Amino acid sequence: MSEIVPTTKNILIVAGDASGDLHGANLIKALKDLDPEVNIAALGGPKIQNVCDRFIYNLTSVGTNGFIEPFFKLMLWVRIINVVRKYMEEKRPACMIAIDFYGLNHQLLGLAQHRKIPAYYYISPQVWASRPQRAHHLARLVKHMLVIFPFETKIYKEEGAECTFVGHPLLDVIPQIPKEYKPPLDKSWKIGLLPGSRPNEIKKHMSVFWQAFKKILKTYPKSQPYIFTTENTSDKFITDLCKPAGNIKPQIIRENDYEIRKNMDFVITCSGTATLENALLELPMTVVYKMSAITYQIAKRVINIPYISLVNIIADKNLVTELIQHQVTPANIANSAIELLQNTSNLLQMRENLGKLKKSLGTAGAAKKAAGIILKSVFRERPNGENE
Repeated sequence: MSEIVPTTKNILIVAGDASGDLHGANLIKALKDLDPEVNIAALGGPKIQNVCDRFIYNLTSVGTNGFIEPFFKLMLWVRIINVVRKYMEEKRPACMIAIDFYGLNHQLLGLAQHRKIPAYYYISPQVWASRPQRAHHLARLVKHMLVIFPFETKIYKEEGAECTFVGHPLLDVIPQIPKEYKPPLDKSWKIGLLPGSRPNEIKKHMSVFWQAFKKILKTYPKSQPYIFTTENTSDKFITDLCKPAGNIKPQIIRENDYEIRKNMDFVITCSGTATLENALLELPMTVVYKMSAITYQIAKRVINIPYISLVNIIADKNLVTELIQHQVTPANIANSAIELLQNTSNLLQMRENLGKLKKSLGTAGAAKKAAGIILKSVFRERPNGENE
């Protein structure tokens, strides 16, 4: 017997961090463009809130990462799960779409499966980096995986999941970069500082990034700092972590269009989606990540790839410098930047190498492709346009 085509066009979407909020908002726009009758309820952040029909909870304001940290918010997760359970039982959405954020999403996918609500995963968690058993688990919870890296399709198909590579969604949002980059003759470098999107990441990184910039300033006194952060992060939260550097004050940037970031000469960045954004902007960078001591000890035992940055993972080689845990010092960060800034040929070569990554990420239109697959799967139609 064929599956019942749902009569409701309610869709539930769950995203839990800044990048998921961005891509989730674009997916909602694509769903509504293809079918204006869909009604979207969502958990996410401010971008999703602006485009969905019913906003359930701001997950980006409470997001955590690591192995231990989520346990400190266990009661919050329980409350959110209960809210979503109630929504599923009262509204019976036609489907659930999970976006990254494995920790909470796999729990909610279990709720959906138990209630016979079909589920789709847009932007897979990074199961290839650690705990590959998660791919096996997800394959049994979702109807279709919609992945953004070409190598992910093999992982899920080997687990028996229906899986489609839709291309990387950043290709739709990263602007065209200037045709020709020219280093500043007076060495007035524009240095971007990207400490992360989650509060705990910012706390661990911002102070050391700022101290590193002050060391760069001793070699290049005309350099200017630009701190890129999220809409949920206050100026005070940032400035409290930055001690004065003479007359230099950081510019705190919150932007959706990358127009300021694309003009940076060099960036110091927390590992994560930002590294890939930088690569598509052809921005030379040093990638940094620091975590709690317990999380680091666990990570050493479960991470099964040699790199932490998406840039190096995709390239499968060291395109950019990575500094992890005890290596994360102002001196190490500053030295990696100064070494590259002192050799403009290497700086230009890194920009060229980063530019080549774009070709491996498919073509633009990831959100539209994903939306089309989901709508066709959930609301199947006969050739004459009548529902089955």
